[in-house]
Amino acid sequence: MTQTPQQTPYTTNNAGIPVESDEHSLTVGADGPVLLQDHYLIEKMAQFNRERVPERVVHAKGSGAYGIFEVTNDVSQFTKADLFQPGKRTEMLARFSTVAGEQGSPDTWRDPRGFALKFYTEYGNYDLVGNNTPVFFVRDAQKFQDFIRSQKRRPDSGLRDNDMQWDFWTLSPESAHMVTWLMGDRGIPKTYRNMNGYSSHTYMWVNGGGERFWVKYHIKTDQGIDFLTQAEADELAGTDGDVHRRDLFDSIASGNAPSWTMRVQVMPFEDAPDYRFNPFDLTKVWPHGDYPLIEVGRMTLNRNPDNYFVHIEQAAFEPSNMVPGIGPSPDKMLLGRLFSYPDTHRYRIGPNYAQLPPNRPHSAVRSYAKDGPMRYEAAGTGAVYAPNSYGGPAADVARFGDIAGWRSAGEMVREAYALHREDDDWGQPGTLVRNVLDDAARSRLVSNVSGHLKQGVTRPVLDRALQYWRNIDKETGDRIAHAVNGS
Repeated sequence: MTQTPQQTPYTTNNAGIPVESDEHSLTVGADGPVLLQDHYLIEKMAQFNRERVPERVVHAKGSGAYGIFEVTNDVSQFTKADLFQPGKRTEMLARFSTVAGEQGSPDTWRDPRGFALKFYTEYGNYDLVGNNTPVFFVRDAQKFQDFIRSQKRRPDSGLRDNDMQWDFWTLSPESAHMVTWLMGDRGIPKTYRNMNGYSSHTYMWVNGGGERFWVKYHIKTDQGIDFLTQAEADELAGTDGDVHRRDLFDSIASGNAPSWTMRVQVMPFEDAPDYRFNPFDLTKVWPHGDYPLIEVGRMTLNRNPDNYFVHIEQAAFEPSNMVPGIGPSPDKMLLGRLFSYPDTHRYRIGPNYAQLPPNRPHSAVRSYAKDGPMRYEAAGTGAVYAPNSYGGPAADVARFGDIAGWRSAGEMVREAYALHREDDDWGQPGTLVRNVLDDAARSRLVSNVSGHLKQGVTRPVLDRALQYWRNIDKETGDRIAHAVNGS
């Protein structure tokens, strides 16, 4: 039914005041200059100029949705975390993303995918910030910024450059495991619904009795793993650059809610010092034969955001959001990220980003934080400091003050992890190539790598890259070299 003029809602400015015109600026006569006092025109222009917050420096382009996490197995012997108790249902938000591309980049570039989860628990937000791979390119936060810059655009031409990427990778042999994942089938998932998520990092779980365990999270897709070939991905990049975003939104809108089953590997606290690989090295996996997967629960994404900018672009995930029963490990990359993530949110969306809708806890907030840009909730009606004598909140040391950690002693050094007996950079990626991939997947790996190396990778970087792959697996490296230059 068509609305009459009387029924049509009238336009207001941002303060709710009715505006005089949607079409015409206030001028001195019909042909005269525009007046500064046209505050509605000024508001519209100023708002438009500022309607894009700075995009994320990493994981800029993404998609997301709300859902429910439901515990399906009893893991309370390992953790007292509220959201992992038997039968618990917790509202949540997920965001999936590419890593290196900008906001307008295609969804189907070969790239790792971010897999970030926010659980709105009774004791605050728990954020699990991972990728669709169980490992990463580097093991120390000191190198993270350099790695990302090698995957971004050149400062001279503004173009992405395979030569930069391989230069960094071949000078950083710890990258070999992750590069093998990236150049394989899982480097381009068919959809966000068809990929797994991993914490990658090792975390600590603490149970009700104070016992400590090391854990790694595996969030397995219930839709099944599927991927795009390089040719399929290249075609989609030119025909539908938003194919993954579109698929997730349309799937949920049509009632086809995707789901994932969360499992964990649990290592007894005492196993870590003598385990054959360093269990905190982000470039390593724990073989399932040593620590099998244990089911925890299922997450189902069943509600699209009603506004993408508000709920997904302004969503802020940070691994420092850990609820009672969960803590960090000695993983050097994780420890660096505990600072890096909230700091980038303060820059990108302001110091009060936790008050924005997707980031606001569903539990009570009793913080002494105050003021700053864009704050719209008071810090409290009484004292804004602690301790105080006026009834302000106080830390409950008896319930939450026993911070579980690990013993550490020694000189202050800048060194790599202490080596465990089977630690090296080539062993696990070699096992992945020889024992996990089948013949068809190995052939696609050779094609993907050789095609990438042919696009602007120059000597001596090219020579190092061919040796890099021979170090991973001699036969595969020889096949790549033959495909690149016939040698």
